[in-house]
Amino acid sequence: MSDDLETLRQDVLSELAGATDLRAWDAVRVGTLGKSGRLTGLLKALGKMQPDERKARGVALNRLRDELTQAVEARGRELEAAALQARLIAERLDVTAPPPAEVAGYIHPISRTIEEMTAIFGVMGFQVAEGPDIETDWHNFSALNTPDHHPARTDHDTFYLPPSPGLDVTRVLRTQTSGVQIRTMLGQKPPIRIIAPGRTYRADHDATHSPMFHQCEGLVVGQGITLGHLKGCLIEFLRAFFGKPSLPVRFRSSYFPFTEPSLEVDIGWSRKTGEIGAGEDWLEVLGAGMVHARVLANCGLDPREWQGFAFGMGVERLAMLKNGIPDLRSFYESDIRWLRHYGADPLAPALLHEGV
Repeated sequence: MSDDLETLRQDVLSELAGATDLRAWDAVRVGTLGKSGRLTGLLKALGKMQPDERKARGVALNRLRDELTQAVEARGRELEAAALQARLIAERLDVTAPPPAEVAGYIHPISRTIEEMTAIFGVMGFQVAEGPDIETDWHNFSALNTPDHHPARTDHDTFYLPPSPGLDVTRVLRTQTSGVQIRTMLGQKPPIRIIAPGRTYRADHDATHSPMFHQCEGLVVGQGITLGHLKGCLIEFLRAFFGKPSLPVRFRSSYFPFTEPSLEVDIGWSRKTGEIGAGEDWLEVLGAGMVHARVLANCGLDPREWQGFAFGMGVERLAMLKNGIPDLRSFYESDIRWLRHYGADPLAPALLHEGV
């Protein structure tokens, strides 16, 4: 074997011995036997030699290639076995050791707020009622005494859906859970006392509005129901929800097609600090009123015999006020850091105020 081939042999064997992992081994393999490797380059140069020299040189190169190929493969098997052994050691488990502590999940603020609302109204005797997210135009608007020219019916406020095959009925994604009230009055005889929490949809999106959000509406129908019952119910709810027994609550005249008289409900707060129940400012939190006689009649109830009140509030809005959340869009961004900060302990029950 010529001196240059012996030198190449010794260099490659030395490099293989010094390769301590598969990456270093692969670099030696490619640098020696690859398309641009040192030995491959010598084999390609045989074509430029004289026939007599080529024969002797070719025999020596083929012998060296076989030897180095075997050495490379043997070293590769050694390193693979060593890597497997190291992995087995690293992944070895002690089955007698206690399992690692796992981070507990958190209840989303929307879910927790609905739980708290349900718990508070449940103490007052309310039951939870549900209805479909896709409503007919009649259940969502007409039965609620909403006139055809009302802005809520326009395309830029309401998501309209294609009619079902064979049915001449206008369908919408419900803009409020009031359709649940209609369905309850149609299917259940008074007295009625329900709340209807659920998803609603409107074509609006910014820091304080979302195309999908949650509402909680309530309905009470019975004999001798007055505005005093409405006020007492909502005052107790708001004071229990915010945990402030002396929370100031104010009622203002307003207008809704489905109630008469209609009211806006405000709570005391501080505009400077944002603290609920402090300061001399007022913040609107929900709408309410006595159920309109036409709504009762649309559901087959005689307004001269039955009276009722209804109210509605945004779940996200109350959750933002109670927890100091500044942006509505954060509720739907699925940020685990945000949920860890504002989420609720799954083992902690929804808290009620002592006065409820």
